Amino acid sequence: MSTPRRPPLPRIDERITMKYGAGGRAMRALIEGLFAQGFPATPGPDDVTLSALDDGAAVRVGDRWLVVTTDSHVVKPWVFPGGDIARLAVCGTVNDLAVMGATDPVGLTCAVVIEEGFARTDLEALHASLRAACEEAGTTVLTGDTKVMGRGELDGIVFNTCGIGWASRPVTDRGLRPGDVLMVSGTIGDHGMAIMAVRHKLALEGDLRSDVAPVNGLVRRALEAGGTAISAMKDPTRGGVAAVLHEMAQKSGVGVLIRESSLPVRPAVRAAAELVGLDPLVVANEGKVVLGVRPEAADAVLAALRAHPLGRDATTIGTATDDRIGSVVMDTGFGRRLVAEPEGELLPRIC
Repeated sequence: MSTPRRPPLPRIDERITMKYGAGGRAMRALIEGLFAQGFPATPGPDDVTLSALDDGAAVRVGDRWLVVTTDSHVVKPWVFPGGDIARLAVCGTVNDLAVMGATDPVGLTCAVVIEEGFARTDLEALHASLRAACEEAGTTVLTGDTKVMGRGELDGIVFNTCGIGWASRPVTDRGLRPGDVLMVSGTIGDHGMAIMAVRHKLALEGDLRSDVAPVNGLVRRALEAGGTAISAMKDPTRGGVAAVLHEMAQKSGVGVLIRESSLPVRPAVRAAAELVGLDPLVVANEGKVVLGVRPEAADAVLAALRAHPLGRDATTIGTATDDRIGSVVMDTGFGRRLVAEPEGELLPRIC
């Protein structure tokens, strides 16, 4: 197999801008070029740590792996169609654990930073949402922290969560081989377009709602059906499906060929994206999974996904290839074109 041709990352600017928190090449440059430097890996040869730049870390303990992930949530507005910042915090953390194989989270930590003047009734509503999301995901908050900042020093409220869970084996985002089938568990772009519509008060037809949901039960079904034939997983949040496919291709040393006609996009999302000039491939999702599956298990995994309420729109979107290593190519039905890796999310503060 050819050596992955990872394109050079952009130079980090002297001043950090919003693009560095957006999930594309700029954010990867900041993490790889600065924050991931100087931290030695743990002794275990099979451990997944910071240098892997995956959705979390996995450290072997006996015959299992302890999976740990952390995330901060700064979405604006903090209440949106289909969810709020508290539900997003739980689901985002649970989903990062799930795509690494830890589908039964032991628990979460939750730290909340609140702006002076934030309404108590709003905090009560977020607390109720936090509890409901934990119940839905089958987990709980084990410990936490609260801080308050002065009026104008913070934009409302920030949630930080950490999750821990056990996996029988860690699933990474770098295990693709040529011939593997690529799947997405449902329609794409729902979360990002819902946030954009409410933030900018766009008068759009159709029901634009975030897909924010805990996918650990869905992933559990897929793993039961596919086992070790599931070669890679990732949840396509910031940067969307396009960013995930680029990461998988570059880390695995394969090319990726996807079919435009197979991409599942709701009509309302497609119409909104066309109106504002966005490609749903680069728009964030908060309740979906991208999977790489060995071809012999593809039918079983797809059937398992579709049997779950959150996976009824699951579909295959393409394959891993031994051509154009590290690149994502789109078959439009009339020809082929390269899909660019997003530099940064066009809509900041999406999660």
